[in-house]
Amino acid sequence: MQHDDVIWGVIGNKGFCSHKAKINHTVFCRNEWNMTGLCNRTSCPLANSRYTTVKEENGVCYLYMKTIERAHTPANLWERVKLSEQYSRALEQINEHLMYWPKLLVHRAKQRYTKIYQYLVKARRLKLRESTEIEVVKKK
Repeated sequence: MQHDDVIWGVIGNKGFCSHKAKINHTVFCRNEWNMTGLCNRTSCPLANSRYTTVKEENGVCYLYMKTIERAHTPANLWERVKLSEQYSRALEQINEHLMYWPKLLVHRAKQRYTKIYQYLVKARRLKLRESTEIEVVKKK
């Protein structure tokens, strides 16, 4: 059984966490599963038995969900759902899969998906645009 408060008590504000980074009095988290990048109780994937995040792999977005029922098998801890390439359909999928989850996590997942989606659109646009290459002419 996983006790979220005990885990946060160990790795929290005054404890040690290998993912924690303090920069100018702000505490950041370098964990790949962290949704916001900040180190606090609500956005720590280690100290929450129920957590969700959106990740991009090779241009495809996935919704990852962590539930307490999967805690006994760390290899299968995260359930992965492929999100549609259409923005509105992907937001509907997030709503469907996170229907009974806290509204804060749903909102953060949508924000993260929006950010990743905008990044992918910009990357595709830059890839399509022709870039002029400068050739170096050797003197001899």
